[in-house]
Amino acid sequence: MPTFSSLILATTAGAALGDNVVNNSQSAFVHLFEWSWVDVAQECEQWLGPKGFKAVQVSPPTEHIQGAAWWTRYQPVTYNLISRSGNETEFASMVQRCKKAGVDIYVDAVFNHIAAGSGTAIGGSQYGGRATPIYSPQDMHHSDGDVNNNCGVSNFKDKHNVQYCDLVGLPDLCTSCGYVKKTVAAYLNHLVDLGVVGIRIDAAKHQDAGELGSLLSAVPTGIFRFQEVISGAGEAVTPDMYTSIGAVTEFNYARQLAPNFLDEGKLQYLDGFGEKWGFLASDKAVVFLDNHDTQRGEAKLTYKNGGLYQLANIFMLAHPYGYPKVMSSYAFNNNDDGPPSSPVHSVGSVACSSGPGQGAAWICEHRWTAIANMAAWRQSAGTSPVGNFQKMTDDVIVFCRGQTACLALNRQSSPWNGNAKLSLPGGSYCNVIESDDTSSCPKVQVNADGSINLQVPAMSAVALHTGKQANAQIIV
Repeated sequence: MPTFSSLILATTAGAALGDNVVNNSQSAFVHLFEWSWVDVAQECEQWLGPKGFKAVQVSPPTEHIQGAAWWTRYQPVTYNLISRSGNETEFASMVQRCKKAGVDIYVDAVFNHIAAGSGTAIGGSQYGGRATPIYSPQDMHHSDGDVNNNCGVSNFKDKHNVQYCDLVGLPDLCTSCGYVKKTVAAYLNHLVDLGVVGIRIDAAKHQDAGELGSLLSAVPTGIFRFQEVISGAGEAVTPDMYTSIGAVTEFNYARQLAPNFLDEGKLQYLDGFGEKWGFLASDKAVVFLDNHDTQRGEAKLTYKNGGLYQLANIFMLAHPYGYPKVMSSYAFNNNDDGPPSSPVHSVGSVACSSGPGQGAAWICEHRWTAIANMAAWRQSAGTSPVGNFQKMTDDVIVFCRGQTACLALNRQSSPWNGNAKLSLPGGSYCNVIESDDTSSCPKVQVNADGSINLQVPAMSAVALHTGKQANAQIIV
């Protein structure tokens, strides 16, 4: 296949930007952080497709600087599709194999900046002096009369400083400049040609929303786009500035949800959770408990919190607000740690932890039974809102979504037994938190009038739904 440098041709301008939303109340996707393209393809076929996940966010596929740290992927040198995860042939094959399995690919697209420093990139390209093989110093934001220098981001209350200075020393691309716009659009359209259907826009906050929208007008309108805009009190750049372009990462979601699981007695307050809590409109929000950045920083809940983290993921996937992204991590001790050198998939086995507290280099939270089976539960819930919210105790709640999906959450350190009223039709159901195998799953009986005697294990849940996808769930 040709390198990207041979693809910088005249870019066909697209139509006006659309809403770019998915039916997020019944969909979920997974971030397979630092997985190889070969592993992602196998995961789509063997797990993500059958379980009902809509899409995968993959790590930046472009040529990047050398080094073991995870953040080397976020210092692009060219837009050639050669990276730690594999080459262009492997990338293209992954996209098509996932598509056949019913799973979309979202690319983490990094075009706010180029690599800092100097050296030889992973594909052999040279960089340095605020330049790469595809960009010159004139293509960067720079000091007046001096293309070799620029200010650094230092004042988040100053919009110009945030969007036109260098972020942590990374040369800031002039995303309003004609050549840069043409080059980035050519890269994104090349991804579309390969079958990519969505992009995460890294560091969107550090690009003027008007300039970003203009750049993206040359990209097909049907491509789902969500923008990384980290919110902060009193800051000049806010997430709502970007909702006309596409979806936006709602960082306040995790900030406000996590304390309700970390602290005892607070599950009861989750009635009414969502836009009423000051969040973005649901159809514009991508939500998560942690991502590759925050799990090394501000996130209050990560895989290291074990059962609490799993319980919060169950709630996230059950609640209709936003488009939820499940983080799939690898174990790390130092914040710079790169991924394991061993593959996830090998002949007949998968090198993943089997659940909270189970050791493995690849954590694979999306494979934990209680999280994985909630994708099909969310599909069953459809577009129905939360209804029939019942506070059983301060730390035990029950709610349903329509007549197809109900959930009981127990944050207590001891099991909870009690009576509740569900909106499900009578029958015998699998508790998919424990298994979705209809021949052996734990059975829960719902009476004809919706009444039920619930037995919810400590720090766990009971999730029932009527859907058939992923071997489940109602047995009558």
